[in-house]
Amino acid sequence: MIKNLLLAFALCCAPAAHAQAALDYTQAKQRADADEAALAPEQAASLRDAQAIALDAGISACATPTADTSPFVVVAELDATGKVVRTWREGATPLAICVQKQIAGKTLSAPGRAPFFTSFELSFTP
Repeated sequence: MIKNLLLAFALCCAPAAHAQAALDYTQAKQRADADEAALAPEQAASLRDAQAIALDAGISACATPTADTSPFVVVAELDATGKVVRTWREGATPLAICVQKQIAGKTLSAPGRAPFFTSFELSFTP
């Protein structure tokens, strides 16, 4: 009986896990925009503060005097603790790739629900 129950659970949950795994950048960015828009002002401020810390560390680790500063976006999926468990990127410069690697695995502020998607949108002005 328990074996059948576990099998039924696995079968019903497998499509949901597969659907989540199949997200592309555009879908992840849409989820991030929706999740961020739903935050209360104090939650949004806390998230922005945590993002700033992660970005400062990422840029410090990745920037070079001649870095290509073309705009890029990194989308992050957070778990219930705020840990980045998956990322997507738009932009293929070495700086964008390095910052994505720096953000992966970092912990931001814990979201009200999981998964929670957020984005880091970077553009540089001279």
